[in-house]
Amino acid sequence: MSTDETLSQRYFDTVYADHDDPWRFASSEYEKAKYAATIAALPKSRFGQAFEIGCSIGVLSAMLAPRCDSLLAVDISEAALRLAGLRLATQPHVALQKMAVPHEFPDGRFDLVMLSEVGYYWSSSDLGLAAERIVAAMRPGGALVLVHWTPVVADYPQTGDAVHAHFLRLSGDGLPLRHLSAERKATYRLDVFERATDEPP
Repeated sequence: MSTDETLSQRYFDTVYADHDDPWRFASSEYEKAKYAATIAALPKSRFGQAFEIGCSIGVLSAMLAPRCDSLLAVDISEAALRLAGLRLATQPHVALQKMAVPHEFPDGRFDLVMLSEVGYYWSSSDLGLAAERIVAAMRPGGALVLVHWTPVVADYPQTGDAVHAHFLRLSGDGLPLRHLSAERKATYRLDVFERATDEPP
């Protein structure tokens, strides 16, 4: 049964100890199509500084990197980051770092923040903190891309829909985000936002 507690590093250490690619990011046709839709949804052809939260083994990172001048990709799992490093070894403008967002968060401002298949691992309070820190780190006009599996998973404290609903509440007139686009498939949703103002939410 799920609880409203953020999944721990131990959870992910266990998952990656059992399999190098536990969610089949590199081999699944479903993931391939979802990643293609994610890249197609990017609102600009190129970004300056980008930040990917929860890069796992770097499959999406490798697709995102050619669209960015620099990309900081972070994950809580050292095992995943080792594999991401192998995949991204020929792209020196990509930096990989172990980081437990939202309690750890990079300095600086970003033109793109990618949050793909991560938000449902956070407790309600950590989701709120993550949203606050993400919005604050976005440059005016910067993009935020959210992609999440929508069916309920018993182990996860949130659903994908709950994660997207939280960010949608931060969008609209007088609010820090503008909602640019939405796409819903049978088992995932994709929403794109733009930073509307430099004022905090």
